[in-house]
Amino acid sequence: MPAAAPAVPRARVVVLLSGAGTLCAALLAAADDPRYPAEVVAVGSDRAAPGLDAARSRGLTTFVTPLREHPDRAAWDRALAVELAVHRPDWVVCAGFMKLLGPAVLAAFAGRVVNTHPALLPAFPGAHAVRDALAAGVPRTGATVHVVDAGVDTGPLLAQRPVPIRPGDDEPQLHERIKIVERDLLVATVASLATTGPAAAPAARPQTTRTGTEETSR
Repeated sequence: MPAAAPAVPRARVVVLLSGAGTLCAALLAAADDPRYPAEVVAVGSDRAAPGLDAARSRGLTTFVTPLREHPDRAAWDRALAVELAVHRPDWVVCAGFMKLLGPAVLAAFAGRVVNTHPALLPAFPGAHAVRDALAAGVPRTGATVHVVDAGVDTGPLLAQRPVPIRPGDDEPQLHERIKIVERDLLVATVASLATTGPAAAPAARPQTTRTGTEETSR
């Protein structure tokens, strides 16, 4: 009888978050299935965020790299790059991470840092995407997963899904519906990236950027 084919290694993912971690929790739940092509090997934050609890409950490594413990942002960025490298990620996923990523991180993981955003980019980039979509009176918005580059939510788009704006929607109502779509989209996109490899994502420029997530409750 021929020998069984060796198991294909799962892609290694490190998640960065700053808040409740609902996006991270969705990715962790997906990765609980051994058939999912990626595994979360560590979850990090810039603060003592409640979203770290879901990782700790699974026995995963967590880390906190606070900006205030470093003399400036450049030193913090270098420290974060070192911490990320310890976990040897194939992908770094910003899931509600509310700090700027600088050249040290983006150079170390060029083209392998991805972010979720609660709008259909390039429309409504930045920190108030849901509010801006409502103010603009557009009939729909949505969720985007994109590669992090040097701009504010300007990196190459990986996947998008629309969310209709209903009459009478306010910001919390609309954001809740977007988050449902955003979680599913993130899980599907990470699976696709894990299957096809880093070449699936265009390389990002290793310069300072922001992740563009809207609220730490995500």
